[in-house]
Amino acid sequence: MPLLRPFLAVMMTLLAANPVAAQDRARIVAVNYPLQYFAERLVEDAAEVIFPVPAEVDPSFWRPSIADISTIQSADLILLNGAGFATWVDRVSLPRAKVVNTTTAIEDQFIRTESITHSHGDGDEHSHEGLASYTWLDPMLAIAQAEAVAAAITARGIAPDDAVATRLDALRADLEELDRQATGAFDGMQSIAMIATHPRYQYLARRYDLSLSSLEWEAGAMPTDEERAELVALVAQTGAKVLIWEAAPPPEAFAIAADLGLANIVFPTLAHGVEEGDYMQAVAEALTAVSDTKPQ
Repeated sequence: MPLLRPFLAVMMTLLAANPVAAQDRARIVAVNYPLQYFAERLVEDAAEVIFPVPAEVDPSFWRPSIADISTIQSADLILLNGAGFATWVDRVSLPRAKVVNTTTAIEDQFIRTESITHSHGDGDEHSHEGLASYTWLDPMLAIAQAEAVAAAITARGIAPDDAVATRLDALRADLEELDRQATGAFDGMQSIAMIATHPRYQYLARRYDLSLSSLEWEAGAMPTDEERAELVALVAQTGAKVLIWEAAPPPEAFAIAADLGLANIVFPTLAHGVEEGDYMQAVAEALTAVSDTKPQ
């Protein structure tokens, strides 16, 4: 016991001097991969950043379990995308003090969409009416969201202000470089009609002045006969020369598009995450594919 007391006194002194060591790291929950990536860049080891949606589920329409909800509610910070992304947030009670909508500052730049009702796989029918949700596909809007994440982190003392500011500068510079790459990749393609396999590229199209029509195909799936007929009709209607895939389909699907005179480009929308690399690498690779497809 005499030896134990000095040890306890030392430990109490250390914990008092470093209260963070006395507790677990802060926990941040993000509703999509881009927000998870921004938060991880900004906090590094100061917090655990969780994106709780299973890889095979569309995070736009995910339904959290009771256990998932408990995990989300207990987080120190909950990052929402806004613009109608993640429909579950309207059905779950979330602690307001912990919730940050990362698109609040850019609501005046939201894009309104037409009413299109359909279903994904075995999921319930849903509608795309309202707002285009994939705001981060415009790097300038992504910067605004990263800035909102940084402000939320510092406001809650999750990471030191100066460290977050330095990391935000680096993240902002990376996103600005992506914008420069995209401007170059899409340069001269404004007059080329394009088709996307899913209506999620509105902010990308607006940023780079693209002529883009959309289908309603499952990401990475082989198109059905009916969907092939829709593609044929849309090509005839628009004169499209490029087909943008949300995820790589079977090779036979590429062949179908090529037979119609369409160049195939895989440009992931990133909401689910990436198979390899990270956000920056995935977009950079997609832009390289765009550049390689550009008519000479």
